[in-house]
Amino acid sequence: MALIVQKYGGTSVGSPERILNVARRVIETQAQGHRVVVVVSAMSGVTDNLIKLARDVSSAPCEREMDVLLATGEQTTIALTAMAIAGLGKKAISLTGAQAGIVTSETHTKAKISTIAPERVLEALAEDNIVVIAGFQGETADGSITTLGRGGSDLTAIAIAAAIQADLCQIFTDVDGVYTCDPRIVPSATKIQEISYDEMLEMASSGSKVMQSRSVEFAKKFGVIFEVRSSFNYNPGTIVKEETVSMEAVVVRGVSIEKNQAKVTITHVPDHPGRAARLFTTLASSGVIIDMIVQNVSVAGSTDISFTLSKDELPKAQAALAPVVLEVGASGLHAQDGIAKLSIVGIGMRSHSGVAAKLFESLGAGGINIQMISTSEIKTAVIIEESRIVEAANLVHEAFHLSKQGEH
Repeated sequence: MALIVQKYGGTSVGSPERILNVARRVIETQAQGHRVVVVVSAMSGVTDNLIKLARDVSSAPCEREMDVLLATGEQTTIALTAMAIAGLGKKAISLTGAQAGIVTSETHTKAKISTIAPERVLEALAEDNIVVIAGFQGETADGSITTLGRGGSDLTAIAIAAAIQADLCQIFTDVDGVYTCDPRIVPSATKIQEISYDEMLEMASSGSKVMQSRSVEFAKKFGVIFEVRSSFNYNPGTIVKEETVSMEAVVVRGVSIEKNQAKVTITHVPDHPGRAARLFTTLASSGVIIDMIVQNVSVAGSTDISFTLSKDELPKAQAALAPVVLEVGASGLHAQDGIAKLSIVGIGMRSHSGVAAKLFESLGAGGINIQMISTSEIKTAVIIEESRIVEAANLVHEAFHLSKQGEH
């Protein structure tokens, strides 16, 4: 008998009919002889409606009260799911994040999990209950409700799985698993059977929307094997686990794209110690998250520094840097949007040569210009024009024969 944690996202519980579908699936899992813990998100659209309500009554709602408000979305779902399971004749109990023993930091709206005391969860399981836990939330040591930010329900499921030493964590969503590329972008993309934590992390940070990086990081840290699969069919999903020797046989595991990027170039920065630090410290203090950084070779005592960021953060970055550009003695700041990032990811890149060359060759053959390049041990990323990102993704996917490798 296995102990299984299942997580269902907002679309999976988006209506009473879908909640009943989840209840049936959970009962089927229990009927196979397993003990089951279910983590659920708010019903799709509920969180957005709660945020709108908050802004209707306050232009700047307090983050503490936002957490109190947003936590009600998941609480609605756990109650309805437990009712649905009970209505089908099985024992179920719903628990909020706090009741499940999830203790977090005091940072409202984006708290981090500090500890989990799962005694109440284990007691309920011992009484033959299906335990339904609210994702996305917890409480501080002094009892204040907190929420975990983007990807919080996935994080809850993986953290609970680690705390109760579950045999498997299943992340049910509206897709069949992790694909070699987004099938809406590359129609020939295929589902990946197994992927390593590191590959999944790189794909998540490179634009793959299947899971947030922090959930994968938590799973890697605590060795939680999890499966990403669909709640709308019974097809096997993608297993995410520690890498194995056989995984290295596939050189490139997948292609990720990220649109809505922008590039900032600060020209003629004096080539002296501390200048770059001053620029990037300013960005960090303003809460601007940057991605790729490229510094040109120094010519005549100065250099150009370019970096990329989300287009949404461009105005904030420009405002923060404007006075500092003059302070460090640079000649100007130039911003460009309309760009996108394409990344290839694979742990096999560690032991195979010529991967970057094939990437550049495939883009060059399509007449697609590369503006920036960034590499890590298992990833190569390029910045290109956003208008050509779909074409580029298909060219690269074909160049690495990923339509044939996805199921291997």
